[in-house]
Amino acid sequence: MNENLWGYGPTAGHTPDADLTGYKVEATDGHIGKVDKHSDEVGSQYIVVDTGVWIFGKEVLLPAGTITSISHEDKTIQVARSKDEIKSAPEFDKEKHLGDPHYRDQLGGHYGSGH
Repeated sequence: MNENLWGYGPTAGHTPDADLTGYKVEATDGHIGKVDKHSDEVGSQYIVVDTGVWIFGKEVLLPAGTITSISHEDKTIQVARSKDEIKSAPEFDKEKHLGDPHYRDQLGGHYGSGH
């Protein structure tokens, strides 16, 4: 698994003290939701996106390495994945999956493939 997937890229525009909660999240092909939660823990950085009605009120976890840019002015985050890639990711349940290394490996396999 690619450990860089769980850290913000050097050009993403992430600042360690920034609160990303509420930021809009845009896939390569359109809007997917808003940030509900995020982690700045080194080696385990991610955002949890509330997708609203897009995939029936589900939340998805996106590793920080999928983020290409963060605009603090516009409160928008761009991710380098399509809506279909995000929709087909292993289902996320914050009660079960936050901090679960097996789920993290599943996501790493899903988002790490081909990128």
